[in-house]
This record gives sequence, structure tokens and C-alpha cells, in this order.
Amino acid sequence: MRLPDNDWRGHLSDELSKPYMQKLLETIEAQYQAEAIYPPREHLFAALEFTPLANTKVVILGQDPYHGPGQAHGLSFSVQKGVKLPPSLRNIYKELAEDVGCEIPAHGNLESWARQGVLLLNTVLTVQDGKPASHQKLGWETFTDKIIELLNQREQPTVFVLWGKHAQDKAKSIDKDKHGIIASVHPSPLAARNGFFGSKPFSRANELLAGWGAQQIDWQIPNE
Repeated sequence: MRLPDNDWRGHLSDELSKPYMQKLLETIEAQYQAEAIYPPREHLFAALEFTPLANTKVVILGQDPYHGPGQAHGLSFSVQKGVKLPPSLRNIYKELAEDVGCEIPAHGNLESWARQGVLLLNTVLTVQDGKPASHQKLGWETFTDKIIELLNQREQPTVFVLWGKHAQDKAKSIDKDKHGIIASVHPSPLAARNGFFGSKPFSRANELLAGWGAQQIDWQIPNE
């Protein structure tokens, strides 16, 4: 379970060596060997791999990974091509079409966003098969707090898209005078109609980026 070979490694290596992280990684490794844990080991730090710190413009913060077989691959809300769209992602696509007119793709892989500087981060990076929230309070929240802290400390402003209470809890450590925060309820079927639909997160993120003189995100996901 190695950090990606980019600028995150230099900033997070010390964090990884702290006792809480060593204990967390030992616990997770034992579980990987004994049962089904998602995402697969090789995708654990995929969000950091696809989106280096220096390239990060937008953070879309999820809760924990999808807990069904073959779904999670290390990017929040994303699934590999060929995997049925989870309900939350289906709702994200509905809002994407309404907000910025994007065509809804035939797959759920969000790597094209990640490569443009959208850090698709979960607050908790692993989960047991069929047990949502099973790895909360093991230490991942402290680790992802550190990631948010590093982004918050940069001169370069960041758009933080916070969906749901777990994500919004991170807002207290973000400098609202420097960065942009777009918050709403979670896109899950239970909550989406109570404020996610119509929240226009994609156009609002691009408006903030444009105001800072940064390149906007092309939210259209290629179908190929």
C-alpha cells in the first residue's frame, strides 16, 4: 500500500509513518487477507495517483467506497466501465445533464474528471463487503483531514464540493475566504430530492475557477 509517485508522497510520507496510520494499515492488511475489502489494494490511493496535489482544482468529497463487488476503484462516486451505475452516481449524472447540459455516458468511470484536476476523495478509503461505514473511525478520517489541510494551506484556491454530512464536517477546517465551498445534501436516492437536484455544483465550480483565472473543468465524460 504505497503512496503514488507524485507530489502527494513528499507531503504525506510522514503522515503514513505515524502510529495511528501504521495501526490502520496493519488492520486493513489483515482484513484484505481474510475477507473482501474494497477497493482492491492497488486502487487504495487512486484518487491521489490520478490527481496530484499541484494539479488539484476541485475536490468532490464522498463518504466511504461502494461496498458491492467490483464497484469501488479508489475514486469517489466512480465505478469501472461495465459496472452497473449505482443510484448515487445516476443522480449525479441527472444533475450534470440539468446543470451543464452534458450527455449522460453509458458508463460510470470518472477518470476523465480526475485527470483534469478533480480530486475524487472519500473521507474513508476502505470498506468491508456489504457493510457500509464499516471502516469509519479506524483512522482514515484523520488521514483525509491531512489531505484537506494540505489543500487548504496552498496559495492556489480550491473548490470543495461537499455532498452530505460526512463531507460537510470537513468544512470547518477550510479557509472560506480563500477557497470555494459548494455544499448540499448527498446525491443518494434518500436525500437527492431534498436539495441535491438543482444545486448546480458543476456550473458553480466552473464559475469559481473562471473567477480565479484557472482553467475550467470539461464535465462531459467521454463515452469511449
